[in-house]
Amino acid sequence: MTIDVRRSGDRFLTEEDWLESRHSFSFGPYYDPRNVGFGALLVHNDEVVAPGTGFDTHPHQDLEIVTWVLRGALVHQDSEGHSGIVYPGLAQRMSAGSGIRHSEKNDAGEPVRYIQMWVRPDELDLTPSYQQAEVELRTGELIPIASGLPKHASTTAVKINQQAAGMSVARLNPYDAVQLPVAPYVHVFVALGTVTLEGAGELHEADAARIVAADGQKLSAGAEPAEILVWEMR
Repeated sequence: MTIDVRRSGDRFLTEEDWLESRHSFSFGPYYDPRNVGFGALLVHNDEVVAPGTGFDTHPHQDLEIVTWVLRGALVHQDSEGHSGIVYPGLAQRMSAGSGIRHSEKNDAGEPVRYIQMWVRPDELDLTPSYQQAEVELRTGELIPIASGLPKHASTTAVKINQQAAGMSVARLNPYDAVQLPVAPYVHVFVALGTVTLEGAGELHEADAARIVAADGQKLSAGAEPAEILVWEMR
């Protein structure tokens, strides 16, 4: 087993007057051949978009795009006629498939912060599709949010077209603990708060850990509540 800790401040940063986006992997003009993804995960962006702004209509193809909002609300519209408002506690998945165009806007009066993640699909040229669903997050448990793993077939909020990957979220009260999955690849992202990861020490907000040959490490919150996003990949 190996654990590679990546600190928030070491990420690639895109900064505009309307956007702050921190990239866990190579993205856009930022390219590092040693950091182009982890397992099936290609993109993991921590984004803050100012009120009244956002991403104009743009294309995607052959990607499973998962969005998890931490604060505020994000308005989605796409060329297939889907629309929705994504807010904390609601899971969103867009399968770009053979090609789709969409926009993401912040129409509210406060900044929106969200994590957007892109995963390789099992098959190319699928029919584009969209799904969103409310999530009941029970404190102290890893809850499947967006998954294609067979073991999550009946429990995940939204399904992705990738049978080797799944993302779960845990909200932790002070000093709560969860056990991470046993899997070839596990990616842990601290969305809120501070946690302690067995074998790696403290991880602070927006820090991440990439675990190879994960064997079920324990992760626990500190003196304040925390929220973690966990990708399990095979």
